[in-house]
Amino acid sequence: MRTAIVTGGASGLGAAAAERLRSSGIRVITVDRASAADEVIDITDEGQVAALAERVGAVDILVNSAGVVGPNMPLVQTSSEQWRHTFEVNVLGTVAMMRAFVPGMTAAGWGRVVNIASMAGKDGNPNLSVYSASKAAVIALTKSAGKELATSGVLVNAIAPAVIATPMNDSTADDVLEYITSLIPMRRVGRADEVAELIAWLTSDSVSFSTGAVYDISGGRATY
Repeated sequence: MRTAIVTGGASGLGAAAAERLRSSGIRVITVDRASAADEVIDITDEGQVAALAERVGAVDILVNSAGVVGPNMPLVQTSSEQWRHTFEVNVLGTVAMMRAFVPGMTAAGWGRVVNIASMAGKDGNPNLSVYSASKAAVIALTKSAGKELATSGVLVNAIAPAVIATPMNDSTADDVLEYITSLIPMRRVGRADEVAELIAWLTSDSVSFSTGAVYDISGGRATY
């Protein structure tokens, strides 16, 4: 039986991904700051991540879904602390988990990493400069790691969703949600279970010749 770790697994995309992977017979360990997770840790704390890796051991699949939206405001009004916090969760947390668990995958000669980016990281959303920049970093990180590990048996890919109905977007301003939904040709937000299906595919044996790639799941929003 394969083992997967899903960060942000207590709610939203992470919870949907965990449920979908379990339905395929995969042992899933959810990681989150929320008490509903199997492992309650802060992924921005490298000591906690190292302790998690010691407890869990090697895994086959890593889904980096933990993330924060960050501030909804014009760039010039943002603070350095807001930038630091958003990047610590969205980027450095992802990096910490990869550093902790990818070595075990390479040793085994098989592994799947899926990083959750965003269409904001490709297009840039107004008044979400911090979030957009952090997700652009996740995309670049994925491309770089995918190339580094291309001959190892470990595939690293990213998903770039448009707006999805999840608790993370509950704090997003109504006008921002209205704007980013208006960019979607399907004229609706996505569902977490739709994204979970893409994650399930990317973490399976069905994918063998794709790494360092970014898969849009955007209802047609993608412009390039």
